[in-house]
Amino acid sequence: MIAATPSMFPKQDWSATRRHALTATQVVGQLAQLPGWRLSGDGADVAIEKTFTFANYHETMAFVNAVAFIAHAQDHHPDLSVHYGRCTVRLNTHDVGGISATDIDCAARIDALLAPGAPA
Repeated sequence: MIAATPSMFPKQDWSATRRHALTATQVVGQLAQLPGWRLSGDGADVAIEKTFTFANYHETMAFVNAVAFIAHAQDHHPDLSVHYGRCTVRLNTHDVGGISATDIDCAARIDALLAPGAPA
């Protein structure tokens, strides 16, 4: 189902992007490239989020652990809401009080875990 290796997720240098929140127009444009991700919250609590569904708890936890691996490798940690057959991932950059390029990149990396042809 999901296998993550360090080479799949080379660490990015976010020093410049962490300091800048994306504009609403930029976020909407980026979300168009990330099926299933949506805006959530407002103000400093604004985030992007997506709910992933799975057949069972084992698959859900495998996904959670793969997301944790990405989060550690990228030094950017999403909020996760974990249930039996689903996990909601919520990303924002607290340092900028909004959504940054870091969040968009991490969302794409998380989606890649379940992309057709991804390592099992």
